Amino acid sequence: MTFEETLQERIDSRTKPKGALGQLERIAYKVGMIQHSVTPQLIDPVLLVMAADHGIVEEGVSPCPKEITWQQCINFVSGGGACSVLARQNGFRLRVIDVGVDYDFPEACRIESAKVMHGTRNMLHEPAMTTEECAEAMMIGAQCVAQEAERGSNVIAFGEMGIGNTSPATLILHKITGRSIASIIGPGSGLRGSGLEHKTKVLEAVAARYNPQSPMELLSQMGGLEIAAICGGVLEAYKRGMLILADGVIATSAFMVAHEMEPRIVDNVLFAHTSEEPGHQAMIDYFGGEAILSLEMRLGEGTGALVAYPIIQSAVAFMNNMRGFDDAAVCRVD
Repeated sequence: MTFEETLQERIDSRTKPKGALGQLERIAYKVGMIQHSVTPQLIDPVLLVMAADHGIVEEGVSPCPKEITWQQCINFVSGGGACSVLARQNGFRLRVIDVGVDYDFPEACRIESAKVMHGTRNMLHEPAMTTEECAEAMMIGAQCVAQEAERGSNVIAFGEMGIGNTSPATLILHKITGRSIASIIGPGSGLRGSGLEHKTKVLEAVAARYNPQSPMELLSQMGGLEIAAICGGVLEAYKRGMLILADGVIATSAFMVAHEMEPRIVDNVLFAHTSEEPGHQAMIDYFGGEAILSLEMRLGEGTGALVAYPIIQSAVAFMNNMRGFDDAAVCRVD
């Protein structure tokens, strides 16, 4: 038998009707394929939260002041954020990395300093980043993942913090899939009515300004520093053979750019949930993916990946610990 057949037989031969554990069986199969093992292990999961600010907020695309970016980063490392609470609950180590926050954190702060610049430029008027700045942010993400892989982790999740970052995420989805901005735009931190109409017009104007010819051009012109860092991290995690957990619309936009650069990354990705942001399901559809949860979440920070993780643990647990028909002396049901 091929390894794929051996793995499927392992799943099918547990004491249950074939397919009776539904999506858990598909998750188990994927994790087994990533690790090339019929008894995969989940080791030392890590959440990397990449933080950065965005020049496009000058155009009123978010109801929140950009100061919330740095304030929330401090909240995360002091244990008070949603990602902090859920990381503790689910056994994740949490790292918060400043790749472009428009604030200088105190040296004593536990936020990791890797600042490329103090936020992107206003992409309505000029590209968000140069290709060199974008490449530097990608390298930071790759280095963070490499550190974790070398420490022994084989599960990596990505979160983000950056007021205004649904705007670059929407533009990335628009440029890669061709879907209209009006059909995929969402409220972000809470825009409604005329505010959402204004955001749509601003993003349509940005989209009309640029015609990127490569994934790197797209990321540089209309992306974010935290999105670039996640993109670089995803590519490195794939090279390292890690299980990669995708969160919400901003993080998944980085996965889209990474996929344009290396389509095989999808082999290592589990989609944690379907966000309430309208564009997120379109992103998952682009990958031909399947979300684990749908809980009306749209917070970001990696929270969806954290909440979905116990289900992934359950999938691995049944494959490793559930008896087979022969071992349990139970008649096989196919």
